[in-house]
Amino acid sequence: MSTKQPMERRKFLSKIWKWAFGLVAVAGAWTSWDVLQPANPGGFGGKIKDGDPADIPSKGIETVSAAQAYLTKEGDEVVALWWRCPHLGCRVPWCETAGEFECPCHGSRFNRLGEYRAGPSPRGMDRFAVEVVDGTVVIDTGSITEGPPPGPESIDEPPGPMCIEGGE
Repeated sequence: MSTKQPMERRKFLSKIWKWAFGLVAVAGAWTSWDVLQPANPGGFGGKIKDGDPADIPSKGIETVSAAQAYLTKEGDEVVALWWRCPHLGCRVPWCETAGEFECPCHGSRFNRLGEYRAGPSPRGMDRFAVEVVDGTVVIDTGSITEGPPPGPESIDEPPGPMCIEGGE
C-alpha cells in the first residue's frame, strides 16, 4: 500500500508561485503578439489606392478618408494634401464657397494646392507622395513632404466668401 505524504507548505507555495509566474509570462507574450506584428501596409502610414485620376477635380478637391488626405490636380499632376494643419495639427476642412482650406482652430487658410494664404501656420499644408499605377492613384502616406513656405501662390484662384465665422 502506498500512502501519499502531504506536500510541505514551502514546496506547495513554490509551485504556486512558479505556475503564477508562468501564466503571467504566457499572458504577456500572448497580448504582445499583435504589437510585434508589422503594421498594415494598406492603412494610414502605407500606400492607399484611390481610383481613376480622371475623376479628381481640377478646380475642387476629393476627400480620401483612409489616407487622411485631399486630392486635387495641378495641370495633369495629382496632388495629395494631408488634412492636418501644420500649425497645431487640427483637421483643415475644405470650404466650397471660399474655394480654400480653412482651419477652424486658429484661422489658417490655404489655397486649393495647400499653399499658405493667412493665419499662424508656419507653412503650407504637408503633402503625400502620389503615383499613378495601372490607371489608379496610389497615395503613399508613409512619405510626407513639408508644405511650401509662405510666399507667392502658384495658382490664381481668389477666395470667395469664407466658411469660418468672423472671416472676411
